[in-house]
Amino acid sequence: MGLSARSAGQGIESHGKEGGDMKFGSRGAIRGGLATVVVCLLGMGGARGQGGQAGTEQKPQMSEEAFKNVQVLRGISVDQFLGTMGFFAASLSLNCTDCHTAESGGSWARYADDTPLKNTARRMVVMVNSINKADFGGERKVTCYTCHRGSQRPEVTPSLAEQYGTPPPEDPDKIEILNANGANQPSAEQILDKYIQALGGAQQVAKLTSFVAKGTYTGFDTDFAKVPVDIYAQAPGLRTMVVHTLAGDNTTTYDGQQAWVAAVDKPVPLMPLTGGDLEGARADADLAFPARIKQDFKNWRSGFPAMTINDKAVQVIEGSTAGGSPIKLYFDKDSGLLVRQVRYNNTAIGLTPTHVEYSDYRVVSGVKVPFHWTVTWVDGQSTTELSSVQANVPIDATKFAKPAPAVPKPASASR
Repeated sequence: MGLSARSAGQGIESHGKEGGDMKFGSRGAIRGGLATVVVCLLGMGGARGQGGQAGTEQKPQMSEEAFKNVQVLRGISVDQFLGTMGFFAASLSLNCTDCHTAESGGSWARYADDTPLKNTARRMVVMVNSINKADFGGERKVTCYTCHRGSQRPEVTPSLAEQYGTPPPEDPDKIEILNANGANQPSAEQILDKYIQALGGAQQVAKLTSFVAKGTYTGFDTDFAKVPVDIYAQAPGLRTMVVHTLAGDNTTTYDGQQAWVAAVDKPVPLMPLTGGDLEGARADADLAFPARIKQDFKNWRSGFPAMTINDKAVQVIEGSTAGGSPIKLYFDKDSGLLVRQVRYNNTAIGLTPTHVEYSDYRVVSGVKVPFHWTVTWVDGQSTTELSSVQANVPIDATKFAKPAPAVPKPASASR
């Protein structure tokens, strides 16, 4: 039920129209270290609602139109290009300037410079695509992560320590095969019914039709400083989040059909969202008003292996968005409340997960609403903490209109 933000590293293919200054950290960004320039996104989706540019087709800008020297990753939208950069970053545990030049930290244009790592990455993309085409009928079975697993150099020698040691836990994010004893577990419908009851009951949940929230936001795009955030949401399927960074406002809007990011730290000042990003926005908008959760998603199923989150047993169901993207929801077994959403973005080279973890539920107009959520993606984290939520208030339709391109504040004003 939270409003999430995603981001992706700038990455291995070349890019850069002329742009402003940026700040980067170390390769530890993948493992929770210092900030690297990222793309702040709201998970995206869907095809109904009102407001803004609803009903108008938009043609997204392609990577080769926005960036210079793109040689391999052509013909994909800007947001999907940046998501692919995040896949590279997660696969190799490298950040932007590890693959690009150090000078690119101060100029978007310098991302277009070639480096040995970038040229290697291009060859690897061609190789992986060839393997999948020749050996797996074009189905994606091999990706960068298949061999690298978070390391720049794939291992070639078996590890006896790993072979005879304790195996690592199963990744709870992966799309799984159901348990053999799944029939003995609650159905997805029963789990969802318990969730609605935990929120306040079907009647009360259906009465929540809009809210305006204020709070703080912390993320890569704020250099981990706490900054104010405003959130506007209205059923069905409208949501806008405005993060007031020191450098200017970063706005993410979903109008029920289309979504955009207008942010001062992006290579383009207004970026339409497509594919899995757009699908994720619909998921977030629908989960904000969960009265129709059974109808807004489809193909719900349960019966997954038992697992815990923060030492609490959870029940897991998997379904798909209206556009067919997989989504998993994790509910506290005792309280019935939603504690995690995991959705997926199908990038040009592999599937990437995004976590949204919910906590601090408080009653607003008879409905429990999460006041805290943390979003984790392939290149970092962001945290939103609400201080106030006003329910069922009128919201001007312009709040959900296509935002204007972001304009950075003058340097003196951002200090």
